[in-house]
Amino acid sequence: MSVGILLISHPGVGPAVLGTVRRLLGSLALATEAFEVPFDDTPENLLPAASAALRKVDAGDGVLVLSDLYGASPARLAEKLVHLGTPARRVSGLSLPMLLRVQNYPELGLDELARTAAAGARNGVVVDDA
Repeated sequence: MSVGILLISHPGVGPAVLGTVRRLLGSLALATEAFEVPFDDTPENLLPAASAALRKVDAGDGVLVLSDLYGASPARLAEKLVHLGTPARRVSGLSLPMLLRVQNYPELGLDELARTAAAGARNGVVVDDA
């Protein structure tokens, strides 16, 4: 078994990041899906569909939920999801380095994978002084 990954984002963000990671890696080590939150909808209305997406990637070891912007609708939806009973952890600030990093460590458990996601995002930010 392994941890599943659910990206929850504003329209266009999650699918673009996921598509790029698929292109770079060829195949994904962890089951990963993207769920978009339309600008004109609410987390409450989207909860059933988001819950179905969460269950789709859950292989029994929990789900790492990566949202694009802390405090925005996708992050609020993620907060509701992690209280539905499936073991889940949330990390905000979805980025290409974050998703690449977690896909490279499929053997990690849910808690450690959440820390790895955050580290991937932080380490992906570089000020180039050249």
